[in-house]
Amino acid sequence: MVKTIPQKTQPRAPQGRYRLSAELAILSGNANPALAKAICRQLKVPLADSFVGRFSEGEVRVKINENVRGKDVFVVQPTCPPTNDNLMELLIMLDALKRASARRVTAVVPFYGYARQDRKDQPRVPITAKLVANLITTAGADRVLTMDLHAGQIQGFFDIPLDHLYAVSVFEQSLRRKRLKQLTVVSPDVGGIKMARAYAKRMRADLAIVDKRRDSPESTEVMHILGEVKGKTCVLVDDLIATGSSLVEAAAALQRAGATEVYACVTHPVLSGPARARIASSCLKELMVTDTIPLSDQKRHQKITVLSVASLLSEAIRRIHYELSISVLFDGMPG
Repeated sequence: MVKTIPQKTQPRAPQGRYRLSAELAILSGNANPALAKAICRQLKVPLADSFVGRFSEGEVRVKINENVRGKDVFVVQPTCPPTNDNLMELLIMLDALKRASARRVTAVVPFYGYARQDRKDQPRVPITAKLVANLITTAGADRVLTMDLHAGQIQGFFDIPLDHLYAVSVFEQSLRRKRLKQLTVVSPDVGGIKMARAYAKRMRADLAIVDKRRDSPESTEVMHILGEVKGKTCVLVDDLIATGSSLVEAAAALQRAGATEVYACVTHPVLSGPARARIASSCLKELMVTDTIPLSDQKRHQKITVLSVASLLSEAIRRIHYELSISVLFDGMPG
C-alpha cells in the first residue's frame, strides 16, 4: 500500500485580520479532486460547487453551480494523464469563470503537462510548453501557480504572472526524519544539477551526477558517475518519473559504484508503461513522490511513499489571495 504522509509548511500566513473572506473560491476538475479537497481543508473553506463532465459524444461539459462574480477564484487542475482531457477541462473551466465575471482567475497547475518539448532541439518539432502557456492565457487565466516545472525557462513562456513552487522542502522533512548517514544527493542527468545542488545545500550533503547517454526517449545507457558515492547513502532527485528507465538505471549504476542504499525523491509520479514493474524489481529502497498526480491502484507499490503538497499549495494560495509575498516559500530553491 502507498503511505500518504501529510506535510506542514512554514512559515504560515499572518492570522487575525488576515482571515479568509467569502471572496475566495476554489474549484477542481477531475484531474486531482483529492488534492483540491486537501487544500480546502488546510484553508478551511468549502470546495466550490461545479460540474465537470462529458456530453454524449465525449466533449467536455462544464457548469459553475454557484455565483463567482467578483471573487478571487483558484482552479486546481494538474494536466496529468489523460493529459488532453485534463487540459481541455482546465481551459473550459477558465473560460466559464471568466465569462461568469470572476474578479481574478488563478490556474493552479501542480503538474504542468507538455513541458518536455520546451525548445527546438531538432528540425520541425513544436514547442508545446509555449503552446500550452498561450492556451491557458487565452482561456482566461490571470495568473498561474505551478510546481517543479520540467524546465525553468517555461516560466518565461507566460505573459501573465507565474508563481513557481518547489517540493524540496517537503522531501527535506521526510529525509531528515529518516536520519540518513553519509548522505549524497545525486542528479540522474546533467540537466538536473541545479535541483540536486539545492537539495544538497539544504541537507548539507555531498553532490554527485550520473552521466548518461540516451539511446531513445524510453531507454538510457548510463556511462559513469561524477562524484564519490562509495559507502554513501544516495538520494536521486528529479522533477518527474515517466517510464522509470532513467531513474532505475541511475540507481543500478550507483549500487555498482558502491552506494550502500539508494533512495529517490521525484515530484511528479507519471509512472507510465512499465514504470511500476521497473521500480518493484529495482535496487531502490524507497521512491518518494508527491500527490501532484494521483496514483491509481495499478501504480501503487510498497516501495512508493506519497508526500502531500497540500500545505505548500494552500499557503501559496493564501498569500496570493491577500497579496502577500510568497518568496519566503522559495528559500534555498534552485537558481
